[in-house]
Amino acid sequence: MTQPLAVELADAAATENLGRRLATILTAGDLVVLIGGLGAGKTTLTRGLGDGLRVRGPVTSPTFVISRRHPSLAEGPALVHVDAYRIGSAGEMDDLDLDVDDAVTVIEWGTGLVEHLADSRLEVCITVTEDSRVATLTGYGPRWTGINVATYI
Repeated sequence: MTQPLAVELADAAATENLGRRLATILTAGDLVVLIGGLGAGKTTLTRGLGDGLRVRGPVTSPTFVISRRHPSLAEGPALVHVDAYRIGSAGEMDDLDLDVDDAVTVIEWGTGLVEHLADSRLEVCITVTEDSRVATLTGYGPRWTGINVATYI
């Protein structure tokens, strides 16, 4: 586990910008798990990731379709955006047959359901209070060992 990094987010534009900056360090095979309540900014962050990865959009919440693939418009990886809110178990997640090796895979509401999909993952927990919105980034597994995410943020 990497040292958690907390980033204050002033508004939706700052949340999208965080996604754009994260895109600079993400590669095919990376798994990003987004944690936060309704309206915390998970899809907004993913929109910024999509912009930074230069994928075909628009990046919108896949709540009803559960998973949406956005192909790259450049030479980079595709973005797979998953909303696991209605997924009840890791087995149901496996039934989606996600290929996490050839894309950057972002999963909202995935805690406890997706940890087995890859050896490493980046968790982004967005906490909202009356006064602030903070994204805490924590890397798990060998992919994130030795990477100082703060350098890119």
